[in-house]
Amino acid sequence: MKRMSKKVLAAALLLGLSQPFSVMAADTDLQKKMESLEKELEALKQQMQDTDKKVEKVEQKSLGRWLNISGDYRFRYDYLHGKIADHYTFDNFIGFLASGMTVPPTLYAGDKTVKNDALYTNRFGLNIDAKATQDVTIHARLLMYKISGARDDSAIRGENGQTYFSDRAGLFDGTIGHVPGDGTLAVDQVYATWKNIADQPLWFSIGRRPSTGGIPSHLKQNNEKPGNSGVPQLLVDYAFDGVTLGYAPDFESLPGAYMKLCYGRGFENGITDSQGNGIHDTDMIGVNIVPYDTDNFKAEFQYNRGINIFNSPVMLTGGFAGSPNGVPNANLGDIDWYGLNFLGRVKNVGFGNLHWFASGAVSHTNPTSDTVKLNLGSVIPGVTDANGNFDTQSGLLWTGQKESKNGWAVYVGGRYDIEATGTKLGLEYNHGSKDWITFAPAADDMWTSKVGARGNVYEGYLIQELKLKPISSYLSKTFFKLGYQYYDFDYTGSNNWVGAPVKISDLASSVMNAQMMTPLKNAQNLYATFEVHF
Repeated sequence: MKRMSKKVLAAALLLGLSQPFSVMAADTDLQKKMESLEKELEALKQQMQDTDKKVEKVEQKSLGRWLNISGDYRFRYDYLHGKIADHYTFDNFIGFLASGMTVPPTLYAGDKTVKNDALYTNRFGLNIDAKATQDVTIHARLLMYKISGARDDSAIRGENGQTYFSDRAGLFDGTIGHVPGDGTLAVDQVYATWKNIADQPLWFSIGRRPSTGGIPSHLKQNNEKPGNSGVPQLLVDYAFDGVTLGYAPDFESLPGAYMKLCYGRGFENGITDSQGNGIHDTDMIGVNIVPYDTDNFKAEFQYNRGINIFNSPVMLTGGFAGSPNGVPNANLGDIDWYGLNFLGRVKNVGFGNLHWFASGAVSHTNPTSDTVKLNLGSVIPGVTDANGNFDTQSGLLWTGQKESKNGWAVYVGGRYDIEATGTKLGLEYNHGSKDWITFAPAADDMWTSKVGARGNVYEGYLIQELKLKPISSYLSKTFFKLGYQYYDFDYTGSNNWVGAPVKISDLASSVMNAQMMTPLKNAQNLYATFEVHF
């Protein structure tokens, strides 16, 4: 028994001694498995990181991250009605001079009505915004504006090319796509913007400028308020090619404040000989200061100077009384403009919100001694020179005697928005003095740019948005608009800086007041649109 118990004890002892070695072996295997799992996990994490980077690169290159496309379409109906004033025509005046001032000229009897009962137009715009590199973007806008049943702009002039206003005498570079034409899809805007220069609130922008459709015209157009690239409508509405340098400091007491310096080329003279023959380029410089700009209030000061103002732009269609061939042939001088603009919103007024604006401006001419000379096509003794040129004695807002002129204008109005129904009601009024002149031929008015009228213009409109869910973007909308304009002219030459204005009531008093364009004493425009913004 003793021998048996010794054997059992030895076996138990041997078994007990063998247990640590088996546990150690098991721990080693587990450790290896853990290390293997850790390596696999690390490899999986690295794989996920690589995948995330690839996805991020793909997203960065995806169209939605760097490219945005939007646009608008408009169908418009216009009923145009105007009343011609008693006046002597330019042809009457030439005939009177050719007769040695012995044959009495014929007075063109006024109170004649001119009208177009149904003018249809289609306008299409396409906007492209692209992020090129860090802090650098490109914006482009293509624009087409066509008269139904026509391949030119003659429908907005009278019979046999009769012209009522110089800014509607034909199409030229700064008005393509803004005045109805032949339906060509033209580049209205294209410019590059570099912002955050040297990590400062500076920006630089160059190209074909967004110098049309400025405040407060966005209210009537049912657009968003233009950003710091916009211009005041009362002073400028013209598609310039130029450059802007802007600065937007962060002042807590002056939210949204910014200022910018602007330069634009209005006419390029081209290559001249070493003697400098030919007229000079026409340029525009400007300073825009906005001390306060929020959703509820904006204050703005603008100064512009037009340098070497031409007698006529290069006409692409039609012709201008100051240059029948549509080619500039004289620099008439410089013009200074000063303007103040205020824009505001008052929320929760009755059933909706009230948008209001008030603008005022002054123009000052600095004329040269140059006058407009017309080639009549033949030599008329005592009237033309040996080459058939007739000197009209008309300069920059003067006729017969060189003189600087000051003009002024005011523009006020507002729009009341009823949010619940999508209804917007607008009223506007503007007045221009005898010698007021602006630079706004691209304005969205059919008769003539109303902010350049020498007299009074009244306008009312109603916008009815359709309560439809936006799809292409949160700014997408569809609406109808019905509006009415009434022009009451005090003086001739609205939107024209060639020659001195004449009081409408004095036109028939003397043949010396003869007009190269047919003067209207009043005009009306009833219009309706269907518009889609996407």
